[in-house]
Amino acid sequence: MKVAALQMVSCPRRDDNLATARQLLEQAAASGAELAVLPEYFCAVGARDTDKLALRETPGQGAVQSFLAQAARELDLWIVGGTLPMACDDPHKVRNTVLVYSPQGDCVARYDKIHLFRYDNGLEQYDEGSVIEPGNTPVQFHLPSRSGRTWCVGLSVCYDLRFPELYRQHARAGAELLLVPSAFTRSTGQAHWEVLLRARAIENQAYVLAPAQGGEHETGRRTWGHSMLVDPWGEVLGVLPQGEGMVDGRLDAQRLQQVRAQLPALDHRVL
Repeated sequence: MKVAALQMVSCPRRDDNLATARQLLEQAAASGAELAVLPEYFCAVGARDTDKLALRETPGQGAVQSFLAQAARELDLWIVGGTLPMACDDPHKVRNTVLVYSPQGDCVARYDKIHLFRYDNGLEQYDEGSVIEPGNTPVQFHLPSRSGRTWCVGLSVCYDLRFPELYRQHARAGAELLLVPSAFTRSTGQAHWEVLLRARAIENQAYVLAPAQGGEHETGRRTWGHSMLVDPWGEVLGVLPQGEGMVDGRLDAQRLQQVRAQLPALDHRVL
């Protein structure tokens, strides 16, 4: 099955970002991809954390959800929109939500980011918990490919990548592909992005597809990019360092089975 990670450099204007996302989704569909995954905050990267509040949507209603459903139908594509701000009970916060759409335009899965990023190196300060309410439930979904094989897919977002216990739960549930839509900062990404992605692939013997924000944004924020596809042995199959674009590649079921058979680490788990 061919898959695509879409890299963006989102601005504060939702409609401009949706237009860019549509172009990238069309590119993915034209390449033969069956699954296309957008990065975290694809619909807007604002100047302030509170800018998310003005863009929040309720389940089944909103411009971003309508956009994703329509694109999935028109392009005959599985689309993972990672992420958009979803309303919660607290009027001063949102959930950072991943939604999965089938080629029929149906929303078939939702994951709310569990781990919230906080970072302060003296020059950069981030605190997602100030405006985001965390989720608490790991989510997988099943994707029947055109070949007739069904893939089990585990959902995660950005900072989740630092918490291997989440991905172990995905592995226990049978996940063969792990998605990590992200907006890693330049400093943390340069230090840890690739090694963490490869580690999650190796220890769970699964493909990892990680679309990212990648570049200097209008707001002055700098994101690391390097959207990536990693195979179950930890080999990087494709990477896009910076700028808008696409990383695509094929998931090989035989390769997955080979890795798991020759080194059956998942069967050797004790804890």
